[in-house]
Amino acid sequence: MGRKQASASVAATTRPAAVCIVSGGLDSVCYAAMLAREGFDIHMITFAYGQRAAREIRAARRFARLLGAGDYKIVDIGFMRSLYGRSNALTDRSQKLSREFEQSLVVPIRNAIFITIASAWAMSIDARVVAYGAHAGDVPHYADCRPAFASALASALNMADADSIASGKRHEIEVTSPAARGMDKSALLSKGYAILGDRLFETWSCYSDGVRAGKSGYVHCGVCESCINRKMAFKAANIGDRTRYAA
Repeated sequence: MGRKQASASVAATTRPAAVCIVSGGLDSVCYAAMLAREGFDIHMITFAYGQRAAREIRAARRFARLLGAGDYKIVDIGFMRSLYGRSNALTDRSQKLSREFEQSLVVPIRNAIFITIASAWAMSIDARVVAYGAHAGDVPHYADCRPAFASALASALNMADADSIASGKRHEIEVTSPAARGMDKSALLSKGYAILGDRLFETWSCYSDGVRAGKSGYVHCGVCESCINRKMAFKAANIGDRTRYAA
């Protein structure tokens, strides 16, 4: 094979890269699996931001291996917990986790921080896509899950490195999510389950770090808003829920 033919063959098999923000929960894991199935070379990033649910980070690490991520990074921004103070219940352990949506569940501009850091990595490795797991059901409650926000942030981030993009040194990034595709949690779950099967029950959705269940370890609390949404999504998708809950 000549040099030109070899170069053409490599170009034809090169897959586009995507940086996937993965918490270890259902939504982000399912979306990363979808992008991998669609032909993206996925790179995964998880943030330790002082959240109560440290077990979600362990789950994310497990799925990075399972999905064959080209690279995986856990970024420690635990200092954010001191900045957040008592602003939200996901980092302030003294607050009760609600069963339904309340403003206490909103972590100030969390996705803006995650996407900005992930985009810096994406631009550095020539990934054109930054993905996060926001779905249509998040849109009414979380402003930083809305497609309009993601689009505006992508524009700002591309503007921030416009000269490098104009010179060809870097490329524009697109911020994508299930919400931008009009997918709700159950539809996303169905797609993920078709790819991952029962391994999907290894994701961690609970806002807490779980409840001790004897010698078998920790299980989802079953009563926080995220656990309840998880139960409802499996039911809506007509998939038997094998997640272990304390309640």
